[in-house]
Formats: sequence, structure tokens, C-alpha cells
Amino acid sequence: MNSADPHPARIAGYDGGPLTYQVGLLDEPFFWLGHLCSCAQSEEAEELLFGADHDAADDFQRQLRERAEWPAFTVPLAADHRLHVVYRTVADDTGTDYLLHHPDWGQAEVLARDDGHFMGPGLSWPELVAAADNMLPGGSTTDPHSRLLLLLPAFGDDAVPDDAVGRLASALRARTRVEDPETLASALLEDQGAPGPARWTVAGHGFSVNDGEHSFRNPTNPFSLSADRLAQVATALAP
Repeated sequence: MNSADPHPARIAGYDGGPLTYQVGLLDEPFFWLGHLCSCAQSEEAEELLFGADHDAADDFQRQLRERAEWPAFTVPLAADHRLHVVYRTVADDTGTDYLLHHPDWGQAEVLARDDGHFMGPGLSWPELVAAADNMLPGGSTTDPHSRLLLLLPAFGDDAVPDDAVGRLASALRARTRVEDPETLASALLEDQGAPGPARWTVAGHGFSVNDGEHSFRNPTNPFSLSADRLAQVATALAP
């Protein structure tokens, strides 16, 4: 497979695998409960997310994490950029990586890591919605609800718009069996995962950056992407 393949056997500069693209997982309600668990930081949000399905969802995720292959998903962006979501199933280091790549880049850039040492956020709300809604073919799904939920753990933004709750609730209603999607959506947008909300700015940089203490897109962090890579990432993700 060449580097432009929407479902590459390898992602440039990314170790691990083998990667397997399993679109069928997106139709499993228990997959979504496990995928979104890190977004539910409050007891209320966790109860709303899992309801009576906590044990079944845990069992589903355990079996998913014990696979030899690494489940992966792709969301295409404009100009041949692609967001990859990869489940690391290696023992003692399970987690989910969110990467951005372009065929001309020597390596993919990690935007966020959802694990015991969370790194992020990697996406603002406008970037998240733009990726979910672009309807570009060639990825794991064109369904905007699936894309929104798939990328949600990499998101963090302290300036979500008024319609964000309704938008997230629609996705939860479409892809999960949660009993109260509106209340859950409100709780998830308040919690916003392990790092909490981040402030996004453009002024002074010319491209979008945030102030997250654990974010690769915060230029003040010692582990931040370089200025040219920050600019490339922001351009690729621009709504």
C-alpha cells in the first residue's frame, strides 16, 4: 500500500500494530461507551453514559484491548490530509492515539493520546465539527455522528457554541443507547475529558494554538510541535 492509501498498513513514523481497519466496531453501542469513557470525568456523566451497561461495556473494551491487532479508523480531511484514530492493544500500555498525516509528510503528528498519561487536547470544537461534517469519502465512515464521537476524546475547548449540546446529543442518540443524550451531552461538554477545556487563540501566531498544559499544540510546552509543524497542523484542520 502506498502512503496515500486511506487505510495504510502502517502510518509513517508511527510504531506499533499491525493496524486493522474494523468499521464494524462503529455499529457496536458498547464500543462507543468504552470509547467515550475518558470524556466522562464526573460521577454524573459516568452514570449517564453507562447506565446499567457498565459491566457489559467493560467486558467489550477488555476484549477489544486484548486483540493482537490494533483497531484503527480514518477520517479524511481536505487536500489529502487524514486523521487516524488508533487503539493501542499492547499489554500494560493500552490507549488511543489521534494522529494527523499527509502523504508528503515524513511522519504523522500525534495530536492527542487518550490513556493513563493523557496528552491533549488536539482539536478545537470548530475543527472537530469540520472533520465530522466534511462528507469526504475514503475514510472509515462518512457518517457525521460517528466521526464526531470518534474524535471527541481528542477535543478540548472552553468556547463551545450554544448549539454544541444539541449537536453532541444528536450523535449520542444516533450511535448509542443512552437514555438521556441531552443531559449526557451537557455533562460531557462540561467535563471535556482528562485535561479539561483549553483556550484556543490565533493572535500572535498566525495559526490556531491552545493553552493546554498537556497539549502538543501549546507552543509554550517543552514537548510542543515546532512552529512550522503547528502551522501545518492548524492549516490541515482549519474549518
